[in-house]
Amino acid sequence: MPEFPKITVLIPVYNREKYVAAAIESILTQTFPDFELLVIDDGSTDRSREIIQSYRDPRLRLVCNERNLGIPKTRNRGIQLARGEYLAFLDSDDWAYPERLAKQVTFLDSHPDYAGVSTWIGWMDEEARSLRRFGRKPVSPDEIAAQRLFRLGITNSASMARTAVLRNYGHQESYPLSSDFDLWSRIAATHKLATLPEVLVRCRMHKSRLTREQAHRVKALRLTIYAAQLHELGIVFTDTDLERHFLLRSMRKQRFSPDLAYVEWAEKWLLQLQDVNQRVQNYPEPAFSRVLGRFWLKVCWYASTNVGWVVWRHFWRSPLRGNALQGLRASVSAYAPFPQRTEL
Repeated sequence: MPEFPKITVLIPVYNREKYVAAAIESILTQTFPDFELLVIDDGSTDRSREIIQSYRDPRLRLVCNERNLGIPKTRNRGIQLARGEYLAFLDSDDWAYPERLAKQVTFLDSHPDYAGVSTWIGWMDEEARSLRRFGRKPVSPDEIAAQRLFRLGITNSASMARTAVLRNYGHQESYPLSSDFDLWSRIAATHKLATLPEVLVRCRMHKSRLTREQAHRVKALRLTIYAAQLHELGIVFTDTDLERHFLLRSMRKQRFSPDLAYVEWAEKWLLQLQDVNQRVQNYPEPAFSRVLGRFWLKVCWYASTNVGWVVWRHFWRSPLRGNALQGLRASVSAYAPFPQRTEL
């Protein structure tokens, strides 16, 4: 293996004896050969380390934490140990298509002004069977940056970035969960990011992926990240505003049907975000206004089951309606035609 490979692929591992072999093999069979596979065992108590040590490929480098440090500290350690010009993340329960690295490195080589690139993902079950569920993220840098006040613009397990940029930013180690959301939000604020509109990674759905307790902790940390961005934008808000802002992103997951009071709050809130951002330009325009418009349409859509047709009178009378219609049209280019790729 070269002393300085083009890519470092980082796989942090903690008690993944059932899945880690598939993740490792998906990288060792990549069509792009110039990489090192840096696997960091984060104090596993199962057979994970034994499985990793069974591979004799010289491109694989195993590093073991003396104790469990958690995912953000382990990822930061991997970023510091990386020898590659680019660093690609892969979770230890996920799987990469053989051409993933080749396509991402081609993009970064030909776009020196971009800090990183991700891909769309597909979902599989515990036994690697396709769930025919796909995760699309926005493709363009403006759309990715515009969405960071609401959602993660790229998928971490499918991402590749310039190692120097990752070292400058790093994961917030005080965030045991959602550190990837925080990392990419901060990078997107000052650097171009992109997503390849193709499924090049499979993410595994299993019971231990996110427990109910972890979901509550994720929400608390997301609120902290939202609050930091709102302060930076110059928005004055209450705890109630922050809770309602969180619901804008997760109405379906929370099974939330807005009432008329929420609709009226959402209109004022989204108009305030638009007005302030047009003055300070923290988020790219007109992409940010289109994102706000899509959320306005989403609020009215979900409210219609609870409030009825009267909510559409609010929709059409609002100044946000133009942004909503522009946002729908922009979605055609923001999310390119979606390949139904299911084979493993």
